[in-house]
Amino acid sequence: MTLSAEPSGASVSSAARPELAARTTATAGVEEPQNPESRPPKVDWTGRRFEVEVGSPGHGGFCVARHEGRVVFVRHALPGEKVVVSVTEDNGGSFCRADAVQIEQASADRVEPPCSVARPGGCGGCDWQHVAPSAQRELKAQVVVEQLRRIAGIELAVVVEELPGGPLGWRSRVRLAVDDRGRPGLRAHRSHRIVPVESCPIAVPGSLDEVLNRRWRARSELEVTSDSLGRLHLAEPGPGSPGRRGAGRQITGGTAVQQAAGREWQIAAHGFWQVHPAAADVFAGVVREWADAPKGGTAWDLYGGAGLFASVLADQVGPTGAVEAVESSRRAVRDGMQALADQPQVRFHAGRVETMLSELAGTAASSESGSAGAGSARRRPDVVVLDPPRKGAGRAVISAVTDARPDRVILVACDPAAMARDIGLFAEAGYRLRQLRAFDAFPMTHHVECIVLLEPGAEQAG
Repeated sequence: MTLSAEPSGASVSSAARPELAARTTATAGVEEPQNPESRPPKVDWTGRRFEVEVGSPGHGGFCVARHEGRVVFVRHALPGEKVVVSVTEDNGGSFCRADAVQIEQASADRVEPPCSVARPGGCGGCDWQHVAPSAQRELKAQVVVEQLRRIAGIELAVVVEELPGGPLGWRSRVRLAVDDRGRPGLRAHRSHRIVPVESCPIAVPGSLDEVLNRRWRARSELEVTSDSLGRLHLAEPGPGSPGRRGAGRQITGGTAVQQAAGREWQIAAHGFWQVHPAAADVFAGVVREWADAPKGGTAWDLYGGAGLFASVLADQVGPTGAVEAVESSRRAVRDGMQALADQPQVRFHAGRVETMLSELAGTAASSESGSAGAGSARRRPDVVVLDPPRKGAGRAVISAVTDARPDRVILVACDPAAMARDIGLFAEAGYRLRQLRAFDAFPMTHHVECIVLLEPGAEQAG
């Protein structure tokens, strides 16, 4: 974050206890004006302090308040609290960002953070450490409900489910930054500033001990992964942005063993796998329950990684069926082919989903009309599973999926706003939300994972 003027953290006073809609901010019920003439005069409140009454949670790990006609995004606060805030960032316009630095009237859900740097001016990795775990899940549910309402036009009750293991010690992959003195740490919220840390309560116990107790090359980064066997993998990535990094060096390990859905994968330690140790198995179970792919049927697994969901679908369609798994990472495809070598009905396709779908959808359409080439065994999919990146699947991918007319679509989403946009796009093609389950796969943060079942038809869940 841009630094709060109160580095010592918030104190509690002794008396206290879409594409489918206009572009909006990530708040609950707050629109950012798009007409320049409608915007208020630019001001800069950075460093200013004032008292506010805190409103509902917004999408991004803050709550929404208002002061002198402007919206204030407040971190380290809870709905219903009365707090003194210090403005940390203000670009003018309709809103600014602030930290709660003094709690005048506390919520009953406020607790002492388990981490000493989970405070204003501290680490930006966690958003809700000051909130009781059950209340964290309720805040996340409110955000999911609001995004569905505002972006997709759907009224739906949502309960965020707890995963096994509790709110601490779950994070199996951590990226650390190293400061100018060689000390590893984590970045402050919305900032490149590095906060040195001596421990991380949400990391898998013991996974960071050796890393945090020594000095490293200044201004480097470190990636630590703990796999299903408890083995540690440490790498120093090369320079560049994620996905475009140069060659780095693997310090220990490199090939992680991950177990889920009754199978074992050997994959690139720092490639994609669910960060919460219980998540992959739980999510695979939901896909298994909802997919209901028929024996001899066809399924598509898009953004399939190393084939977690493909393996479940392959069990359902059996040896006479087909699972088409599409993944852009060639390493993940290679790992998946090795892990699922005993399931020849799974065919991996290395490439961008947008590109590969044109081939899959075209072949499915020609097969459905009886004009498929003699060498083609692909058919219209009975079920399609999508697990897109945070930005969502988007119109092109969803159009290709709905043109293939699957009986069921399962969407796995890690961003409620992107999920709501995608659900709206599916609705344009006649696919309705039938079921939604939300999981607290990232306790102490604002992130929430949702799995959605969509089917063609007129009725919508609600």
